[in-house]
Amino acid sequence: MKKAIFKTVMFGLAHALRHTEKKNKGFFRELSKHNCVAQIKLKDDSIGRYYTINNGKVRSSKGIHSNPDVSIVFKDIDVALTFMKHNPDFGEVVHAAKNFQALTMGDDKLVVWFMQLLNRIGTAGLKYGTKMPDGTTRYTTGTNSGPLFVYVKDDKIIRITPIDLDDSDAESWTIKARGQSFTPNRKTTVNPYSMALKSMVYSKNRNLYPMKRVDFDPNGERNPQNRGISGYERISWEEALDIVSSEIKRQKKTYGPGSIAMPIPSHHQWGNVGYYLSSLLRFGNLIGFTRVHPNPDSWEGWYWGAMHHYGNAMRLGVPGFYGTVEDCLKEADQIVFWSSDPESTNGLYGAYEGTQRRLWAKSLGIEFVHIDPHLNPTAQLLGGRWIPIRPATDAALATAIMYVWVKEGLYDKDYIAKNTTDFDQWKAYLLGESDGIAKTPDWQEKETGVPAHVATALARSWGNKKTYLSCGGLGAGWGGAGRNATGSQWTRCMILMMAMQGWGKPGVNFGNLQFGAPLDYTHYFPGYADGGISGELQFTACAVNNYQRMPHVLTMNPVKQMIPRQRFCDAIVNGHSVGYMWDGSSIEAQLSPFEYPMPGYSKIHMIWRYGNSTFGTIANSTRFMESYRHESVDCVVNQSIWFEGDAKFADIILPACTSFERNDIGEWAGCSGYIHHNNSQLNHRMIVMQHKCIDPLVESKSDYQIFLDVLTKLGLGALFSEGCSELDWVKRVFRSGDLSKKISWEKFVEKGYYVVPAEPEKTRDPVSMRHFAEGRKKDTPEPMPLPSQFSEEFGKGLETQSGKIEFVANSLKREGYDNDERPPLNKYIPAWEGPHSKELYDKYPLQMVSTHPRYSFHTYGDAKDSTINDVADHRVLVNGYYYWVLRINPADARARGIKHHDLVRAHNDRGAVIFVADISALVAPGLVKTFESCADFDPIENTPDGPKGIVDRAGCANVLTSSRPQQKGTEGMAANSCLIEIEAWSPSQQRKKAS
Repeated sequence: MKKAIFKTVMFGLAHALRHTEKKNKGFFRELSKHNCVAQIKLKDDSIGRYYTINNGKVRSSKGIHSNPDVSIVFKDIDVALTFMKHNPDFGEVVHAAKNFQALTMGDDKLVVWFMQLLNRIGTAGLKYGTKMPDGTTRYTTGTNSGPLFVYVKDDKIIRITPIDLDDSDAESWTIKARGQSFTPNRKTTVNPYSMALKSMVYSKNRNLYPMKRVDFDPNGERNPQNRGISGYERISWEEALDIVSSEIKRQKKTYGPGSIAMPIPSHHQWGNVGYYLSSLLRFGNLIGFTRVHPNPDSWEGWYWGAMHHYGNAMRLGVPGFYGTVEDCLKEADQIVFWSSDPESTNGLYGAYEGTQRRLWAKSLGIEFVHIDPHLNPTAQLLGGRWIPIRPATDAALATAIMYVWVKEGLYDKDYIAKNTTDFDQWKAYLLGESDGIAKTPDWQEKETGVPAHVATALARSWGNKKTYLSCGGLGAGWGGAGRNATGSQWTRCMILMMAMQGWGKPGVNFGNLQFGAPLDYTHYFPGYADGGISGELQFTACAVNNYQRMPHVLTMNPVKQMIPRQRFCDAIVNGHSVGYMWDGSSIEAQLSPFEYPMPGYSKIHMIWRYGNSTFGTIANSTRFMESYRHESVDCVVNQSIWFEGDAKFADIILPACTSFERNDIGEWAGCSGYIHHNNSQLNHRMIVMQHKCIDPLVESKSDYQIFLDVLTKLGLGALFSEGCSELDWVKRVFRSGDLSKKISWEKFVEKGYYVVPAEPEKTRDPVSMRHFAEGRKKDTPEPMPLPSQFSEEFGKGLETQSGKIEFVANSLKREGYDNDERPPLNKYIPAWEGPHSKELYDKYPLQMVSTHPRYSFHTYGDAKDSTINDVADHRVLVNGYYYWVLRINPADARARGIKHHDLVRAHNDRGAVIFVADISALVAPGLVKTFESCADFDPIENTPDGPKGIVDRAGCANVLTSSRPQQKGTEGMAANSCLIEIEAWSPSQQRKKAS
């Protein structure tokens, strides 16, 4: 019977191919790409059928062909039937493939093509999108800030809009607080740069053809010194693939393992298939590469500092926010926004979902305080009290507030006694009993510029009201004062302050109403950090949920050598680096240094650069220019969408397409293992089919297809793809989640999205840290510390040594960090670049703060000739060039003869950047405010600035920032501790392009 079924299936396969070819033009084009003979058979040759494909026509014959181009061979009839099912069990399929029970043989290019062809039979007839009355087809896509409707006609994007929910979508939740009911709007929100994506797709800055640097000869002189200087010539895809695949082989043979490095940018395009933790990792693992290990570069103070007092390693040291929207609206009297501007940073991928909730809080009479050097947009919208503060002095103000609490008894003594350790040592430090310096409001005034009476009034208001603390864009984490030289001190203070006020009790918690909506978090759908198709178990959360839900072939990187991301340039130029680990499984892993090069491995001789530009996101970024041009680097490949930043320093450019030009799937704001339940900031959980809305422009290809083409040249295409196109992988991801139980695959692909019903009121999640305040086991639905990390009963207490909040961090005390930079007791230590740096401060008296951008997401959205350039707060057109904005206090501008929208040269010993001046009283005197993450780098030669006289006019603020870590023994960036001077500048001062 089984043999008869197998024979019937093989016989019917030819008919299925012919039927699909007649019904679908796209399938016919694919079928016509190659002529070949494909054999399917059992290993013992007892049953077989071969298929002759010639000019798009298919015929089949029973038996065994003497010389097929492609063979698919099954060990026995059971394995054959496992593979040939319409919807196979991929667990069984992967098991059989890994154990050589099913083999593919032949030219890898033909094998991949034939396997994908078979899969296309099941997807060729899918209905995509919704036909609209105006003749457009409405598709959906997901972005870094939210889902979109995409209206397309004649393979051209006509318009994009946020998604409005309809009556078929799940009902919204409602919160009842103080006699009122609050229900969110039934529509999505998106950030400005997502609304500009159409212009980015059709940008004149797109990479549309494979390009080779004109003086780069892979078989001769490579001229690394000319990277970023010499121009490019167009080459064919075949030549580009031959060059890069040959170079991969040459690297391995010439240098051995580890010579290829893959620096990873800060974020790229959305999706579970095309994301860097998915396709890129799978590609890298299959060729072997030196990992450029990322650091939590928006969470520095939390990961390197706050975590040591209370744990929460799996959230990078950032607290959870479950139940906090309802608790805040019902119980809180006050919200203190401390270095927190959610209206600019929009949570993380969350857009303006929290704005409505913050306005609800205002309508309820909840009071607002804003502590920030800049009167930021959140403060402008909500009102309340603005307390300007000198950058990097926040820990001094926090310490003085706690001094007042101790002196006036405005802290929760019972909570301190039950839930903390070593408070007596902290109290002695506050009162000056241990060092002779009382941390009074007068003491902090000299540091912060905040008047002593203001600090005292804030301490009393806070100590007498149930207060939510918002520190960073998420309510805790994501930028802010955690990114300066005292960032770890500040975040440590935030934990200690909340402990003194009874963290977890009603109305006392972290948050700014950006996170903590009452959604259903039990509905599983993989987030991007679950690893997508990577099969990578060590550096993704694949092993937690995704691998058992979506079986696929595991991949492992045999190269154990790593370089810390912040030290990548130094590693190449100096040939050596030391870094510290980012590891979410423990508090202690970050304390162990790792070195490059690692014994037994090659140094870096090839760089494969993928995704967005790096110059705007890494401190002291002119280092990249030197590293790209270093003589030890034989080849630089850049796989990117736009010609910007790093792409200008490549030898070979591989043009990638946008997410509008490929298939993918993802949940809005769904990070999963990276930030568990990051979707709690949304008003509606939404899983989105990221339709291929248009064909890739000109010769660009999806990242997945580029990886597949390169690996096919290396004979690894079948292993990489498992015979799947991107759409096939999308279906596998769809089936891996709970989504497949709620909506059919066909309906999902057609409609494009699914709204997960909200959690009913009676079963909503408890408030974060309420269990700790009440002495119960942990009951919030987030990753718990590993069982071994509980000092008493599993689930009870925290992952610190004591199981409590520690005023003196045992993890630092054990490791002997009782030094001038990182003491176990969180002493205030002035910033190493600031007013205390007297000689430097005299020379460069302005402090530059460069926050996360308001109008782009890291570098995604900027410098692409998009409509974002029309936003005057982002860039301003002067003499035909769009300059990045630098905000300056009127008094500082007058003293330097600078007028509104003048061009200014900002400089220090590290370099210089040309900005356009925005004269505004929104910033305090002595401060200049800009955004980090400029996408481009456009160096010119001017007066001697820094070691190479480089002046950037694209707005790359990180040219000016220091590469020094916040504290020794960490990788925390301190970009917001940066002293500069500014002066008026004219384009006539420009002499020539930098070289």
